[in-house]
Amino acid sequence: MHRRTIRAESHKGREGAEVWDVGAHRGSLVAGRSGVRVRWGCSPMPRRPLLPFHLPVRNEDRERAWRASRETKLETIPNCEACSKPTTEEVRGWAQSFDKLMKSPAGRNVFREFLRTEYSEENMLFWLACEELKTECNKHTIDEKARTIYEDYISILSPKEVSLDSRVREVINRKMQEPSSHTFDDAQLQIYTLMHRDSYPRFLNSAIYKSLLQSVSRSSSES
Repeated sequence: MHRRTIRAESHKGREGAEVWDVGAHRGSLVAGRSGVRVRWGCSPMPRRPLLPFHLPVRNEDRERAWRASRETKLETIPNCEACSKPTTEEVRGWAQSFDKLMKSPAGRNVFREFLRTEYSEENMLFWLACEELKTECNKHTIDEKARTIYEDYISILSPKEVSLDSRVREVINRKMQEPSSHTFDDAQLQIYTLMHRDSYPRFLNSAIYKSLLQSVSRSSSES
């Protein structure tokens, strides 16, 4: 039986993986759990690192892809609420209580802009959708909007799913058998509390809020 001598030369590939160039046929020795195997090429190739197919995806790559996906989906959201330019007193009042911020259309728009930078804009969108549902009286319209809200913000398959505990989800599932304008009241309160405790303090310290406060204060002093 004819034996063939393999001359192998090693170098470092991407991610620090060791890759071997084998003779003139440009094969590669790939180290894996089952041992070392030879991968042969059909013809000479330019010398370049080979990336083993079994390398895991890095956490930062996965997070970058997730954020890009979120940004793409959020580009299709509805426009902000129509509102007039807030006064200096109104903007300052947003720092006094979360209720004042949420009762102001301009405040909700600015807070929503901040939430988008934290990839949690769906919390505001869900809260607004629940508020709109409460204004409906027509049974057919309520059914349609309730199912849309469920698919957009409650379903685990939705990219805009909001964070709710199991108890609230069970309540919603029962109420969805016969939807009403108050089907999501418990969930809406939970998301409101979440935004108040988690996002609101960071919003008050954000560049978005501080720059707006400076802008309206400057405009007020100039006029």
